[in-house]
Amino acid sequence: MCMITRKDNLRSRVRQVFGPLAGIALITYFGYHAVQGDRGLIAWWNLRYEIEKTDYELAAVTAEKQKIEHRVSLLRPESLDRDMLEERARAMLGVVGKGDLIVPDPAADSQAP
Repeated sequence: MCMITRKDNLRSRVRQVFGPLAGIALITYFGYHAVQGDRGLIAWWNLRYEIEKTDYELAAVTAEKQKIEHRVSLLRPESLDRDMLEERARAMLGVVGKGDLIVPDPAADSQAP
């Protein structure tokens, strides 16, 4: 009789401990994946950073595109700017005028292809 009560007592204690342990294990598992998982908080923060970085790059490229489009529009036949035409012709041909003053631009040299 004493043996049966010990087994029952042991089983009831195991049942009492197993429920909370299983709950803690599940909470830990889902908590870890909510932070570290593929769609967790850290992945979300990294994605937000990548989006901000890409938006900044897009703004820079858009500004450069507008600058180039403006320069091209000055060379169109309907709105030809003689100064722009002369500047481009001299740059393409490598010609310097007799009265021209040459000022080196280090920024332009580093951007040359």
